[in-house]
Amino acid sequence: MTRAKRDPVHQEKKIFQAALPELSAQWRREGKTVGYTSGVFDILHRGHVEYLTKAAEQCDILVVGVNSDSSVRQLKGPERPIQGEDDRLAVIVGLEAVSHAFLFSEKNNNRNIELLKPDLYLKAGDYDRSRLSSAPLVESYGGEIVFIPFVEGRSSTGVIEKIQAAGLAHAEPLPSPNPAPAAFLDRDGTICRHVQYLSEPEKFELLPGVTTALQRLQKAGYRLVVITNQPGIGFGYFTREDFYRVNLAMLKQLSGAGILIDKIYFSPATQAEQSSCRKPGTALGERAIAELALLREDSIMFGDAASDIEFAKNLGCMSCQILTEDPPEDPPRISSADGEPGRHFRAATLLEGVTHFLASAKTQEKPS
Repeated sequence: MTRAKRDPVHQEKKIFQAALPELSAQWRREGKTVGYTSGVFDILHRGHVEYLTKAAEQCDILVVGVNSDSSVRQLKGPERPIQGEDDRLAVIVGLEAVSHAFLFSEKNNNRNIELLKPDLYLKAGDYDRSRLSSAPLVESYGGEIVFIPFVEGRSSTGVIEKIQAAGLAHAEPLPSPNPAPAAFLDRDGTICRHVQYLSEPEKFELLPGVTTALQRLQKAGYRLVVITNQPGIGFGYFTREDFYRVNLAMLKQLSGAGILIDKIYFSPATQAEQSSCRKPGTALGERAIAELALLREDSIMFGDAASDIEFAKNLGCMSCQILTEDPPEDPPRISSADGEPGRHFRAATLLEGVTHFLASAKTQEKPS
């Protein structure tokens, strides 16, 4: 007697992008509510399972789009994905909550929505609705966008960071540079004018006084280290290559004034990913301290967001919160933050903050 073979990868749940219109029409004839979501699903974890389970509760049929390897590389860089597209698709269709899944190569979901026309377009709770390029498309045929609350503290990025940290713990250390303090710098709203999800180099604009401020820090012996959150990469609003092009525009303008940035660290993680590399998490700060031999307590963080100040406190260094991009006609006096004068303070501009900091620290600028 021949035993029937079980399909370990649920082949019947795998579909093709081209089949979406026909399947959608069939499900509508059957009176089914169709929900659609998508993701990379590089390293499946509890956050993914709970998100997809909650998504499935909203509809009769849950269809999941899985980014192809090529689209993942465009969104997350050449080192991703960790697992190939076939393996990632096989894991997703193995979940009970998922009705069907398919691979797609586009960077966004517009094509998938045009083909499927889901009743519900399901997204993680931290997405910015105003930045969803597919929102008008969903609403044009009467569909609805539903946000599912994310599970804090669980992400593929976090898992990968733990693996990398475990590997680095056994790696041969590189020769360390001479110890020095750092001026940690946020980029958007501190060095350059804030543009939401800045991805075009031609829109990069240094804020007034930044060049002079950085020159003074550099002459005073501070290493200039940029640490910036870039969730637009994680959301897929722009790519790492776009981010690098904006940075190149910044470096060209600063180098023309004799300013050399020692290193740029960035987190592509969204808030939902709860990554320790995203400020106010300190993973990038700890990495900079280790790689550049930075003097923690003598270093200072300059940034315009509350997360920059929390980052500094968590890291154990000083901070200066920049209150506004444009110098007001009557700038406020330097003020302390949270009752910690000398360690955490606020200033109207980066230049004002640097001037106060260097004076209060009695730092002698090196002669040029």
